[in-house]
Amino acid sequence: MKIKAGPENDSRKIAMRVSTVSIAGNVILSLFKLFAGVAANSGAMVSDAVHSASDVFSTVIVMIGIKFANKASDKEHQYGHERMECVAAVILAVILFGTGLGIGYRGAVKIFYDTGKELAVPGTLALAAAVISIAVKEAMYWYTRAAAKKIRSGALLADAWHHRSDALSSVGSFAGIFGARLGFPVLDPAASIVICVFILKAACGIFADAIGRMTDKACDDELVEEIRDIILSQSGVLGIDQLKTRLFGARIYVDVEIRADGNETLKRAHETAEKVHGAIEEHFPDVKHCMVHVNPEENYAQDR
Repeated sequence: MKIKAGPENDSRKIAMRVSTVSIAGNVILSLFKLFAGVAANSGAMVSDAVHSASDVFSTVIVMIGIKFANKASDKEHQYGHERMECVAAVILAVILFGTGLGIGYRGAVKIFYDTGKELAVPGTLALAAAVISIAVKEAMYWYTRAAAKKIRSGALLADAWHHRSDALSSVGSFAGIFGARLGFPVLDPAASIVICVFILKAACGIFADAIGRMTDKACDDELVEEIRDIILSQSGVLGIDQLKTRLFGARIYVDVEIRADGNETLKRAHETAEKVHGAIEEHFPDVKHCMVHVNPEENYAQDR
């Protein structure tokens, strides 16, 4: 939390650069996995290719969301557009959920309705493709995650977890293909069911986080305590009557009521409030705005 945020323009450029790299990587990887899945008769690898392809559309949505989220405040949106990142994350979660259901459905059909057919044993190419996919998608996860943490982007972090879910699905593909080559072909479509579970779990997590940020969810207790400590460390602050926080997209709003000596002048009380305001925004770059209200403590002067 002590790292200073860069200019919004720089944050947007970083997000766009990372998203462009993600799109290029996903296009190449999905085409390779599709080829490997078809050539090696692996339904799990074809399903994995579809998942990677869906990442391309998801990243485009993230790019659009970040572009709108970085727009300056205007007459109609006087508090800014940060929640557009949440809208992008919700759309991403819905697409991811639908992709997962489709993959699970196709795997279930092969297991329960194609019992009279002989299931093809996947070739070695599908196994190699799964290993390559795990390595590439895990690398993309860490690359995107690092950028998301640097610019504090919820949508970009969601996209990073999209990469991680793809890496996990490739682990399922590897297990299914390997099992099928050992003489258990049913494990290949069964791996599609496992992939489905991973994808649905990731989608629900992304959706829940985005909804929380759109409905003024409070910050976690640890962060609130850090904010409280910073406030109480400012000279002139005698106590805290109320402290509220709310998430606004990727940013935070803080409302605090502090106690100060009731016998001080209005000017001194205002200076104390300004110190609190400045300290919070300096120590916590995610805080977009801090509203400070001063309550008088009338008995302070008499007790000294």
